Amino acid sequence: MATVLHIRATATPELSYSLRAAEAFLESYLTSHPGETVGTMNVAEEAVPEFLGLTARGKYRILRGESHTREEAEAWKGVEAEIERFKKADKLVISSPMWNFGIPYRLKQYFDVIVQPGYTFAYSPEKGYTGLVTGRPAMLILARGGEYRAGTDSAAFDFQRPYLESILGFIGFTEIGTIIVEPTLQGGPELAEQRLAETIVAAREKARTF
Repeated sequence: MATVLHIRATATPELSYSLRAAEAFLESYLTSHPGETVGTMNVAEEAVPEFLGLTARGKYRILRGESHTREEAEAWKGVEAEIERFKKADKLVISSPMWNFGIPYRLKQYFDVIVQPGYTFAYSPEKGYTGLVTGRPAMLILARGGEYRAGTDSAAFDFQRPYLESILGFIGFTEIGTIIVEPTLQGGPELAEQRLAETIVAAREKARTF
């Protein structure tokens, strides 16, 4: 049976449109996929390894083909644990709000930890970069205070969806779906709830075939 990893990035769950849409998606998913399981990584509350000092030096040791020092190896265990947790899942769901046109810094920190040479991507002069996390789907469930629809002037400010699609594609994901609820602020609470209701209908439908 498949295991889904839900990475949630909201710092205010009681106010979160992305989380409400994700909960509807996962509820429908579990109903239509009996026996499968969902694990959660809450990057807003759980400890994510710091990527500074010893861990950052540890990465460059790998890039240069050098061995870790004892201290670097100890710090690197936290990075390896997060990568193992990430790669163990058969399917990935990420729910996130937009912060300052991008993603929350704790979600960015998480990707800075798990995107590592030899673990989630490889490089060779002949092939260039190759993703190592393959054969599994991902679903992005995103909320934004404004509207950033393709073809509008505001679309140029959307660094949320393009970043997530790009970083997942870099490490090997080829099947990436997206569910978006917007605007959650710009049009007032009544429009936000209307858009959320519409998004939940679409999310439940997409979950059945995820």
